Amino acid sequence: MYFEIDPRETATVLRLCGGEPTNTLSRARVLALTEAVRSLAHESNPRPLILTGNEKFFSAGADLNEIAVLTGPEAYAFSAMGQALMNAVAGFPALTIAAVQGYCMGGGLDLALACRVRIAAPHAVFGHRGAALGLITGWGGTQRLPRLVGKARALEMFLAAEKLHAPKALEIGLIDEIAGDPLAAALARCVAR
Repeated sequence: MYFEIDPRETATVLRLCGGEPTNTLSRARVLALTEAVRSLAHESNPRPLILTGNEKFFSAGADLNEIAVLTGPEAYAFSAMGQALMNAVAGFPALTIAAVQGYCMGGGLDLALACRVRIAAPHAVFGHRGAALGLITGWGGTQRLPRLVGKARALEMFLAAEKLHAPKALEIGLIDEIAGDPLAAALARCVAR
């Protein structure tokens, strides 16, 4: 199991979960998430969608073990697969909110960036650490991050593999709100709409 879908009165909560605690975005998980988001989007009256993880990890990002063995054509397909998920979230017909606790890194940050709103716990940490590994995201983060924080700040995050804690992320506009319970705050935002 890669995630749980919890339909609430005012929103649908999609919680990343499964066998490993870091919520790594393996190929299998990305494909399953894409199918689930598209299915929810085609409901007759889609409710807002809240994506969340566990207390320590929203998502650590793409599975580095899978990336390490990709050939050129496989890497291209992997990139397209991740973009399909991010585009499904970005094009969702109702409000999308990332409720982030703990680490939100790499492809996990791309997933949060695809949402219209990002609410983080005070201890949340954000980053695109790929440069430290000789990688750069192919899932749309290079486009979405500069739109939120500006080109110069986005380049700093990408090239320096910088980690940002929630207060700094709020200061630069990466997130919209800090809340002790990001999921409760996201649900409250859906009620207010």
